[in-house]
Amino acid sequence: MSKLHKTDFTENGLLDRTFRLSQNQTTVKREIIAGLTTFFSMAYILFVNPTILGASGMDKGAVFTATALTGIIGCLLMAFLANYPIAIAPGLGGNAFFSYTVVLGMGIPWQKALSGVFVAAILFTILSLFKIRELVINAIPKDLKLAMASGIGMFIAFVGLQGGGLVVASKSSLVSIGSFASPTTWLTIFGIFLIGILMARNIPGSIFIGLVATVLVGLATGLIKAPTHIISLAPSLHPTFGIGIKNLDAFLDPQMWAVVLVFLLVAFFDTAGTLIGLTTQAGIIKNNKIPRIGRALMSDSLSMLAGSVLGTTPTATYVESSAGIALGGRTGLTTVTIAVLFAFSMLFSPLLTVVTDQVTAPALIVVGVLMASSLSKIDWNKFEVALPAFLVIIGMPLTYNICYGIAFGMLTYPILMTAAGRRKEVNYITWILFFIFILLLYILNIVPKG
Repeated sequence: MSKLHKTDFTENGLLDRTFRLSQNQTTVKREIIAGLTTFFSMAYILFVNPTILGASGMDKGAVFTATALTGIIGCLLMAFLANYPIAIAPGLGGNAFFSYTVVLGMGIPWQKALSGVFVAAILFTILSLFKIRELVINAIPKDLKLAMASGIGMFIAFVGLQGGGLVVASKSSLVSIGSFASPTTWLTIFGIFLIGILMARNIPGSIFIGLVATVLVGLATGLIKAPTHIISLAPSLHPTFGIGIKNLDAFLDPQMWAVVLVFLLVAFFDTAGTLIGLTTQAGIIKNNKIPRIGRALMSDSLSMLAGSVLGTTPTATYVESSAGIALGGRTGLTTVTIAVLFAFSMLFSPLLTVVTDQVTAPALIVVGVLMASSLSKIDWNKFEVALPAFLVIIGMPLTYNICYGIAFGMLTYPILMTAAGRRKEVNYITWILFFIFILLLYILNIVPKG
């Protein structure tokens, strides 16, 4: 890095003191550019989240507003509590579990499912406060963490393939290839290739650019109906605001506690893996420890709590933050920039009507690819590790249930490790989770098929 002039750090004394710009060898300009890059890399969530949660019956407009507001809250918390250049917003994975497993699979109304998110968020915050999250995160076997991230990626990609019409149901073989006679299927194919080419060329914001280009092609060909207007006030939160709190009586049903448990587990693993990867990239990790990790986890927990009240699913730290970090983002000023852009984006809610399943499908598939990259880090040479990891990965898309995939891994890992003579490597927390998942499967009672 070239030597930076002192004036670079004194452009705004308040910003320098607040975000320690000079200490982190960065500038206001560099942080803002990093924030712009990260935002355009992750902006697809504003349109994908309403689509996925809309499948559960939730109001897409309200989800759009809740997504943007939660992103604002999450990024500001991360900026001022942890001073990290890492964005927080409602994540893919948790929303898929909410819609396709809890609501459509288990038959739990979305109103009651939101109460599960709310309770999970409260527990999440308490666990963060007492540093239990850090303890459990460190105790989960590394290979299973990697497998869970990969499995969720496979599941999300499968949802995208279905939504885009590339994969359809089949009575003889369960699934089959879709019809290429449908023009909307070709719209999905166009989006996949465009985003793929942009990603291959390392173009910042590839997913968002591909999403916009696919919409434009759909509008030009008449496959997507044009909106009556583009700019509007953000949709009302009334359909979703506080719904989870109003439906706490849902916890009379034991299944709801299983839902809460899985929300906790999914959020645990998603945040842990992403934080480790991004802080490594940013050079934040010192002596194999992440400074201010407790504050970062608290930011995630509080944003999840806020999102559950507003009406959206668990938040996540975004791997797309790596795009901004690659351009020099090192402090919370990057995430403040992202928060401002989330606020500005709330004026464009009418564009929801043009973001169809065929438009979001390529984004889901590509994000699935990114999440599946964890596969390369799993120790496939040890069968006692390979089988549990494989069952996690394949279990999620094939059972259409994230919960089952996690359960398959946590139930087989300690047994196979013991059989391989590596019992001492299995800590007591892993055994506790083993029995928790036995209880979980009993409660779910082989989840009713939707």
